[in-house]
Amino acid sequence: MIDLYTAATPNGHKVSIALEELGLAYETHILSFDKQEQKAPEFLKINPNGRIPAIVDRDNDHFAVFESGAILLYLAEKTGRLLPADVKGRSTVIQWLMFQMGGVGPMQGQANVFYRYFPEKLPSAIERYQHETRRLYQVLDGRLAQVEYLAGDYTIADIATYPWVSMHEWAGVSVDGLEHLRRWMSALATRPAVQRGLEIPPRSDRGNEEAQVKSAQTMLMR
Repeated sequence: MIDLYTAATPNGHKVSIALEELGLAYETHILSFDKQEQKAPEFLKINPNGRIPAIVDRDNDHFAVFESGAILLYLAEKTGRLLPADVKGRSTVIQWLMFQMGGVGPMQGQANVFYRYFPEKLPSAIERYQHETRRLYQVLDGRLAQVEYLAGDYTIADIATYPWVSMHEWAGVSVDGLEHLRRWMSALATRPAVQRGLEIPPRSDRGNEEAQVKSAQTMLMR
């Protein structure tokens, strides 16, 4: 049994999607940012960085794992799925996973904040992060022109990237003209495990502005 500590952010949804895809038994613990539960002493014992998501594997001596990319790798290695065993295949997956962790997530997270929530409208900052996010999307599109999924087969690299790209409109970034990326997005959107994972927990009500502000402030959490 896996204990999943999470919230309705793209990084949180990476792990719930992976758990659904792998069919692992898990119990969800939704942390309230309003109450600063991610900074509570009991959670800091699981993740000293005080961020979501994190997991505890009860079946492996209650082993704790934090950072969404590290969690995806751990779950893939635990089950022997969604990550190739051969050196080249494994490296390819990890390269695209790191591309999301180091590029798409941070840049789109900043685009979200400056476009939606920053108290001052800073056009140069908004343009900078939206432009860089779009550039990263173009890299994804170029890759997906060559392969069906980011590493060839469906892997944790796709699971890591989709929750972010699927929220492109919220960051004010268009995917127009990126037909290969759009094809990939459509394919992932139809997967039952992806659909279930995005509901654990449900994405915040777009009409609740206060909740959205608090969610956006956490989108850089890995």
